[in-house]
Amino acid sequence: MRNFNSDLALSQAIEDILVARNLRGMKTVQPHLEPGYCLRAATILRNCTGNVFIGTGFPVVDTFETDGPVGTIALYDALETLGSTPIIVCGRPISEALASKYRVHEIRVGDHDPREHEALKALYKYLPEAVVSIERPGQAADGGYYNMRGESISARTACFDSFMNLARCPTIAVGDGGNEIGMGKVSDALKDLNIVPAATSCDELIVADVSNWGAYGIISFLSVWHDRDLLKEINPLSILKYISELGSVDGVTRINQLTEDGLPVSEGESILLELRQACGFEI
Repeated sequence: MRNFNSDLALSQAIEDILVARNLRGMKTVQPHLEPGYCLRAATILRNCTGNVFIGTGFPVVDTFETDGPVGTIALYDALETLGSTPIIVCGRPISEALASKYRVHEIRVGDHDPREHEALKALYKYLPEAVVSIERPGQAADGGYYNMRGESISARTACFDSFMNLARCPTIAVGDGGNEIGMGKVSDALKDLNIVPAATSCDELIVADVSNWGAYGIISFLSVWHDRDLLKEINPLSILKYISELGSVDGVTRINQLTEDGLPVSEGESILLELRQACGFEI
């Protein structure tokens, strides 16, 4: 029988798996978060039966990167399987790319003046039970958006920050570099990273070496609690092929290829295997 202590121990094991490679310094950020953040994030989503917003889509040149959409689609499928109604919130071009297969709420790109009105209108319309951000650019202290190279991407970025800031429901964010929504929660830990840090915070932040993998951390608990190996049902290669055909690029290489943050799909598959083992599922 599971109890809080066993769930907390599992959460800490999952959290360690997610940052073990320490690709962009998230292992050094992790101690600034109270242990159990994967457990707490999953608890928020555990009993959702209504709408759940999932924001994703990090602009790269004139398209979007593979990190973020893969984890978003995996979480979307898991939540839908368990009875809630996920809605992907994003701007063009990813909104147009995903709309034929998924529920999508499109937000405008570049024009940030009406961002609060846009967010309030959507929040009032859908009344989400939770708002999740997976690899969304976060506004810096100067109000702009920046990529991992420190380049301004404000003109190509839709504002999801206002959804996080104005939501009356719990908010969850996943990031892997410090410039994503949610990283304002650990601003002191970002000072030594070579990035323009995001200032937008959240209720629960999950750090991971690749943001897609942070979504897998949440799905781990949903799997355990519902006695269904939802992790086994995730096929990263299939999702990568799907979004690649829609024009995605790797965020590091900026090439249309079946990788995430410069890593082969086998790395994501390895993470899923490690998480399944940690959860006690038969391999």
